[in-house]
Amino acid sequence: TADLEQAGRDIVRGAAFDNNIICIDEKEIFAVAAIADELKRVMCNHGAYEIDSKQLGQLMKSIFKQVPQAGQPGYMNTSFIGKNASVLLKEIGIDVGDEIRLVLAEVERSHPLVVTEQMMPIIPLVRVRDANEGIDLAKEAERGFRHTAVMHSKNLDNLSRMAREIDCSIFVKNGPSFAGLGYGGEGFCSFTIASPTGEGITNPISFSRIRRCVLKDHFRIV
Repeated sequence: TADLEQAGRDIVRGAAFDNNIICIDEKEIFAVAAIADELKRVMCNHGAYEIDSKQLGQLMKSIFKQVPQAGQPGYMNTSFIGKNASVLLKEIGIDVGDEIRLVLAEVERSHPLVVTEQMMPIIPLVRVRDANEGIDLAKEAERGFRHTAVMHSKNLDNLSRMAREIDCSIFVKNGPSFAGLGYGGEGFCSFTIASPTGEGITNPISFSRIRRCVLKDHFRIV
């Protein structure tokens, strides 16, 4: 039920924001099979470049220190963290300009990129049967960090279920991930999210030491 033109554009904008270094950026996509092809087409119209499984296999040898087994997270090659999508694509012999902002690859749900924070502009897409399966897999991939999630849908029941299941500090509905930081979205801008300790969005007061200095008896005004 998503507006696919908006969703495709916003996913590219969010996942490519600061070349995916930011923790809140989109890290993987779960797309209902019925709309997956159209979503990929729109994404490519807005600065994504899709590679096939063979090309992804070649690229994995460069962007991972050691290619992990299926379902297992790996360690990214720090030489490529934060680099432009054109730099990643050049590793597999594809020369593009910097108008290409994101590398897109369709994968199975057990692919290492689904469970590894890449911190570089490459994003895996997994096809799912329906919204419920997508929510279940998104929750599994988020691994209980309760940090950030994004969903594109006009179905309020599905949006509500996702919000309750994922239980994140930031949940963006129908927008790019960075809207949750206050960049083009509601509230003040904050790039630090205190999810493990429960505070969520932070501001300068979150890191301030509130002090109290008391003198007994004297200087009382009440």
